[in-house]
Amino acid sequence: MASVTSSATNFLTRKVRGFFTKKTLNARLPITQWLPKYNLEMLEGDVLAGFTVGLTVIPQGIAYALVAGLDPNYGLYSSFMGCFVYTLLGSCKDITIGPTAIMAIMTHEYSGAGGPDFAVLLSFLSGLIILASGTCNLGFLITFISKPVICGFTSAAAITIASSQLKGLFGLSYEAEGFIETCELLIENIAGTRWQDITLGICCIVSLLAMRKLKDLKAVKPNASDPTGKKVLKKLVFLSSVGRNAIVVIVAAIVAFAVPENTFKLTDTVQPGLPSIEPPPFSTVVNNETYSFGDMMASVGSGVFIIPLISILESIAIASAFSGGKTIDASQEMIALGFCNIVGSFVQSMPVTGSFSRTAVNATSGVRSPAGGIVTGLLVVLALAFLTPYLQYIPQATLSAVIICAVIFMVEYEMVLPIWRTRKLDQLPLWGSFLTCLFWKLEYGIVVGVGINLALLLYGIARPKVEVTAVTRQDGDEPAYVLVEPRSGLFFPSIDHIRAVVSKAGRGTANGNMAVVIDCKHFVGVDFTAAKGIKNLCTDYEKRQQDLIFINVTPGVEQGLRAVSDKLNIVTSQLELYSSLKSASTKNLESKGI
Repeated sequence: MASVTSSATNFLTRKVRGFFTKKTLNARLPITQWLPKYNLEMLEGDVLAGFTVGLTVIPQGIAYALVAGLDPNYGLYSSFMGCFVYTLLGSCKDITIGPTAIMAIMTHEYSGAGGPDFAVLLSFLSGLIILASGTCNLGFLITFISKPVICGFTSAAAITIASSQLKGLFGLSYEAEGFIETCELLIENIAGTRWQDITLGICCIVSLLAMRKLKDLKAVKPNASDPTGKKVLKKLVFLSSVGRNAIVVIVAAIVAFAVPENTFKLTDTVQPGLPSIEPPPFSTVVNNETYSFGDMMASVGSGVFIIPLISILESIAIASAFSGGKTIDASQEMIALGFCNIVGSFVQSMPVTGSFSRTAVNATSGVRSPAGGIVTGLLVVLALAFLTPYLQYIPQATLSAVIICAVIFMVEYEMVLPIWRTRKLDQLPLWGSFLTCLFWKLEYGIVVGVGINLALLLYGIARPKVEVTAVTRQDGDEPAYVLVEPRSGLFFPSIDHIRAVVSKAGRGTANGNMAVVIDCKHFVGVDFTAAKGIKNLCTDYEKRQQDLIFINVTPGVEQGLRAVSDKLNIVTSQLELYSSLKSASTKNLESKGI
């Protein structure tokens, strides 16, 4: 007993010491890598980028809270804590963590009926699952979801979100779930369109799209030879482009404040002040009905697994896109994202993840380290503390315009042709995921897309390409044979197909009398079922008194085959193959008395 206790103690001691090594500390606490190198130049870039992202996240946070079916202040509650936590644990300098369009619509789907307590609980539970996945180094599982599936999901989600904002753009009021119902109710209520809201909304969309293009104009590109005044002017134009959301929202709010009351439909009153710091709710009361933790779990259903999956997918995809070619530690990103959601739930945050649009703004604004998130978070905190009385004047049409202009560029239509040219079969998971997400449910689209991908993958394994070539005589004494070259591994899903092709080659191409040679250079391993199949194949050829020869067999494959059958004709070189073929040809002639 004492020895067992001593062994366990030694094991734990080694693990603890291993965890606190410099290498592990740098990997799990990335701030220790960049903070010692931090300087004034990096601070300047981080402050500018963080301030710009902050101006973007405030109107987006309010808008995404409305998409999630929550009060506007919950969007701001969700916009600052993730920035602080990711500064400590994040490994990608460009990523900004906070509410996103996809997370908002998923939160609405799984917690809309229950209110904010359900959304906060989802944030906490999602964080736990993401953290556990990262701790267990499950980042590699993301590789099983292909780019066509992600492309289909993202595009369908963008269209769904954009369609859900049309009611705000037109000044209408109705409740709809999904793309189809949204379109139906929009058509039914279109007669009630308020011209003031649609006019303001269209003006906001045009302004946002025009300002988005400003930073790409050649005239505003910085040149080293520009005088100081011109450099400042170009920087101001650039900032107005990346901070367009905040500028449009501020101008629209001023217009709404100046015109008569009820001219525009306005945002609900934003609760003033910072959120209280408290544990996430494990029970709640909705419409005088008490929900226990079990009731809340039953209400959110599969969302407790779907939301973490979508959150991980979105964040890892963004990290990969902005990594600059560097390898992303997916497990560390999951650990960081998990803590962002867990800690965020203590300040009443809904589920959060990396934001593509704000990450792009962060990168183009010249961020130098994850510390830019501190500036963004502080700006949101200041807005909650001092600006909430003025946020109620933001028109709903303006927020709808902000969301629509943010998500329409997530529709990856440009990926269709490259995917078609690369591999036409990849269109199946792309369109399967897209159509299922759009016309059914977003989470089912991921499942359908992955299912199609796995089916194609398994079909390729079970039905590998097998080339059959008749090798003719090259000189007078070299016998002819039929070469069979499977293009995939030798495992149980494929053995029946390979056996059928080899048998057909022996009876057809080889006419039942020429030797058949199997080139095994693509076989990296063999399992028991495949080895038994090869043994039965050899028995078939033996009954027909036809030679079956194996070449380019690796030691591991040979060991596996001989474990089941020792009557295999395996040659190790072309010279040995020709010798074996000549010997077989001689025996064949002698048996016929020639």
